[in-house]
Amino acid sequence: MKTKEIYHCSACGAHAPQWRGQCPKCGEWNTLEARVVHKDQARQRVSAPLSYQASRIMPLQDVTDERDEPFGTGMQQLDRILGNGLVPGAALLIGGEPGIGKSTLLLQVAGAVACSGKQVLYLSGEETLAQLKGRAERLGALTPELTAVSTSRLDDVLPVLESDTPPDLIIVDSVQTLTSLRAEGLPGSVSQVRAVATELIEICKRGGITLLLVGHVTKDGQLAGPKLLEHMVDTVISLEGDRRQMYRMLRVFKNRFGPNQELLVFEMAQQGMCIVDDPSTYFLGARDPALSGTAVVMAMDGQRPFAVEVQALVSRSYLAIPRRTGLGFDVNRLHLLLAVLEKRLRLNFGQVDIYAKVGGGMRLQDPGMDLALVAAVLSSFYDIPLPERSVFWGEVDLNGQVRPVAGQDVRHSQASRLGYRPVFHPAGNGSGGLDTILSLQEALFRRS
Repeated sequence: MKTKEIYHCSACGAHAPQWRGQCPKCGEWNTLEARVVHKDQARQRVSAPLSYQASRIMPLQDVTDERDEPFGTGMQQLDRILGNGLVPGAALLIGGEPGIGKSTLLLQVAGAVACSGKQVLYLSGEETLAQLKGRAERLGALTPELTAVSTSRLDDVLPVLESDTPPDLIIVDSVQTLTSLRAEGLPGSVSQVRAVATELIEICKRGGITLLLVGHVTKDGQLAGPKLLEHMVDTVISLEGDRRQMYRMLRVFKNRFGPNQELLVFEMAQQGMCIVDDPSTYFLGARDPALSGTAVVMAMDGQRPFAVEVQALVSRSYLAIPRRTGLGFDVNRLHLLLAVLEKRLRLNFGQVDIYAKVGGGMRLQDPGMDLALVAAVLSSFYDIPLPERSVFWGEVDLNGQVRPVAGQDVRHSQASRLGYRPVFHPAGNGSGGLDTILSLQEALFRRS
């Protein structure tokens, strides 16, 4: 039988996968003692079969659906994008940059679920209980049904999850801080993250406990750890935004219980994260339409349309190689569109610097912003402001054609509701749209 060594602290009883001079839990020196455990016996618990009938082959039409009803998070719009709330036995993974508000949002959800009478366990491997209590008091989330534990050892909470009265919801903040005795490596390593997530998901599915996992992200914004983690869970959520801005965006990338690619906008306030009910014009701010180089795009993210300002600045360059800078979108899109403008409109951008950005600190991946970016560049190049209530959307291809994008009717309806006129959009929905960027240039100069 294979064995492995773990190190046990004689002062506080903590465990560590490797020897250290100082105990990571209590801070005492030279208290870690080696102990031998059997790896095969330890892993039997992880590989235990689930209680539901998974090995029996039967027709799908004869399967009985015994799934419990979802329960709310305390935020109706969040319930809608998750699929009517939190499903018992489901596993959700939420990621985001440090300080973006993941712990704040989850503590709000924990307080709201606890206020509804359900038992909630908040497991924190990054904060002490005193820190959690202070933030819960500020958010108004303190209630007897909300319990918490501060530990980095998974085995400290397994007896609670396997007891006769397990919690209805457990929040793990974060999965990279937990360690399991049935895996090797330091906290956050691939083996530890895989072992911790696997054991938590299996136990929660067995007991009908909703699991919310917080995951760290890499420098590229991707969820850290093995890609297997995203396949194991039922829902993958990302909390995005600029920490220097007040807004946050919650995106749903994977959801087995509801719609995919949904978006929810939050505003960071003193009392926590507040949902922006109508983000249609939230990102415009105090916009001055009399200035050149600004255009409004009716963007789509998921199924929700909203208006965002695209800004461009074209100025004389004193460099041998002019600068091209883009913020809030892929800068390669700017290079591509500038090449199309030079080729199809016979413009010369060789002696000018061009800077472009998306207003409000937002990041757009919608191809429909091409037309607005072209309009903003032309407006700044000729120093002519665009029509005051104009709005743009459409994809510009390499031939200078303006192509339709997803959600044409939804964008047009939202633009009409907000009172935007004229509306510049690709032809295709029977309302007289643009065919090429040349027709856009002619229309802009004619209206100016």
